[in-house]
Amino acid sequence: MIRLGQGKILGALKTAGRSMSTVSTEAGNIGNQTSCTQEYNGLPFGNIPGPKRIPLWGNLWQYKLGIYDWTQYHKVLCQLHEEYGPIVREDLGPYYTVIHVFDPDDARTVYAAEGRSPIIRPLQETVKLYRQKKDKSPGLGNTNGEEWYRLRSAVRHLMLQPREVSQYLPEVDEATNLLIARLKSCMSQHGRVTTLNEEVAKWSQESAGRICFGKSLKCFSQGPEEKELDVIIKSNREMFRLSAVLKFSLPIYKIVPTPLWRRVSELEDILVDYSEKHVNFTVDTINSIVKEGKEIPDRYSFMSHLIASKDLSRKDITVLTLSLFLDGLSTTVPMLLFTLYNLAIHPEVQEKTFEEIKNALPDTSTPLTPKILGNLPYLKAVVKESFRTLPNGTDISRILEQDLNLSGYNIPAGTHVNLNMLVNFQSDKYFPEPEKFLPERWLRGDESQSIHPYVLTPFGHGTRTCAGRRFAEQDIYVFLAKILRNFKLSHSHETALRSVYHTLLFPEGPLHLHFEPRKN
Repeated sequence: MIRLGQGKILGALKTAGRSMSTVSTEAGNIGNQTSCTQEYNGLPFGNIPGPKRIPLWGNLWQYKLGIYDWTQYHKVLCQLHEEYGPIVREDLGPYYTVIHVFDPDDARTVYAAEGRSPIIRPLQETVKLYRQKKDKSPGLGNTNGEEWYRLRSAVRHLMLQPREVSQYLPEVDEATNLLIARLKSCMSQHGRVTTLNEEVAKWSQESAGRICFGKSLKCFSQGPEEKELDVIIKSNREMFRLSAVLKFSLPIYKIVPTPLWRRVSELEDILVDYSEKHVNFTVDTINSIVKEGKEIPDRYSFMSHLIASKDLSRKDITVLTLSLFLDGLSTTVPMLLFTLYNLAIHPEVQEKTFEEIKNALPDTSTPLTPKILGNLPYLKAVVKESFRTLPNGTDISRILEQDLNLSGYNIPAGTHVNLNMLVNFQSDKYFPEPEKFLPERWLRGDESQSIHPYVLTPFGHGTRTCAGRRFAEQDIYVFLAKILRNFKLSHSHETALRSVYHTLLFPEGPLHLHFEPRKN
């Protein structure tokens, strides 16, 4: 057991706080070059409202005493918004001040003030610290400044151009066919799939593996490869949960290796070792093909593009591939589960979506193409409405590069702000009849034009938009089109699906759906 007095803890945390606030300091230096000559007709930063803070703990004491439930952090944000207004201050420890911004007009202001390399705070401080200790590339999500711009530029054409991403569509399509076969084989007599969460996660890994490594990972083989994937899926899930636990704890783990930190490191080792094994094998295979003077097969196009980039080191290639391979488990998978649930409990929406898919894909054996996906506007509206009703994330992080006036308060450069737009998703101020699941609100027409453009941006906005967005969207549309073309869904429980906060938002527990095979 670690025994430190409050004074010693505070002294140690000051040292950790310097590293924790490095990004903020760098951003502050950018803005403070001119802030001395700028004046705003706003209220002082110190007047920003928020819950009561105490020394050392800040607002963590509310979470430790159960006043706020960190596993329902999305609801805590709604509570803060309702109680304190459009902008709220929260201190998660002595050196972690965050300003919650709830007004989409303020989000617009923040985005408009960004330079070419927006500065963020990492989604998971634990991952950044792990990679630093292991001397690994921090990756896009943990990097700022010129290093981020270098990595982003190296993969921009490969990952952000629809035409480039669509070349991997056949691999996603084939992986989805394997999933459909698995679902049919593991259904009970009543069409229930008890392992749906895990099956969708395995589909994600099979699809990503085919793109990243140019091969099937045999995720549905019922052999040792599938058992190995079970470990990866469980490790990723636990790592996200423990990272959230540490987020709402004093950051002592940054000073000494606490039991929780050691467990997070073990989980990261499992995930990274597995990914690196496949990355190294694929890179070595491509290098051998080149050395023999042979043509590189198309299935290795993603990795061969990374290898061909002169701006990427082996470390960079590894971490970029690792992100594309694993990130779907915490983003695409929960969003697909949320959307399947929404379709199951809204049969009229499901049937309308099915009819659109059937018209675009009359034969279930026909491979999906970009043209077919382009003819599914209602399906895409369903996905967007699902992002609104059951979001996957709680915030978009930014470190301000210049002084701004947000909701009437002067916010200095270097301040960490979270754009927490999800508090508006159930507001009739922004969405007529917000309690209803209405994909039609996102279709072209007068009503869609009235939706604030910054209230729902699940992939971020501007130059710091999620680098994997095009891959995620393609995965989502292929998955849903194939599932709905083959099955009619229904929900088997009377209780509504709840979200739980584990760094991101996930379904709380297994999703219970019935799958009825369609005859046509």
